[in-house]
Amino acid sequence: MKNTTAPTKDEGWDVGVRQTIAVPLETAWAFLLGAGLPIWLGNTRLTLTKEAKYATDDDIFGHIISVSPKARLRMTWQPGEWDHDSTLHVTVKAVAGGTVVGFEQERLASRSERKAMLGHWKDVLARLDEALTR
Repeated sequence: MKNTTAPTKDEGWDVGVRQTIAVPLETAWAFLLGAGLPIWLGNTRLTLTKEAKYATDDDIFGHIISVSPKARLRMTWQPGEWDHDSTLHVTVKAVAGGTVVGFEQERLASRSERKAMLGHWKDVLARLDEALTR
């Protein structure tokens, strides 16, 4: 698993994690947007059209910014207790041995928020890997 954390100019902090999962890209993409959706986003319905809104049972909400099928989903992501949203990129890329699944979150408010989200996305990737490869 690879991860990055850094402050970004004028946009707060960002964090990124990615991991190769031993499944084909099509399998990973379909799982992320289907049965695996509760693992990384929560219980919700996600409509893959620009500006479509979503809200989860865990009080996370936002809207779709853009979708590149079988490549990238870009969306806003905000827990109810935050006073700001962030931008979340979910990416998949075919590589030898499987698919790299990545989560990058931008516009985090602080170092502590970044640290919390790094732990969160690392856990999400571990759970996705287990669900896809068991």
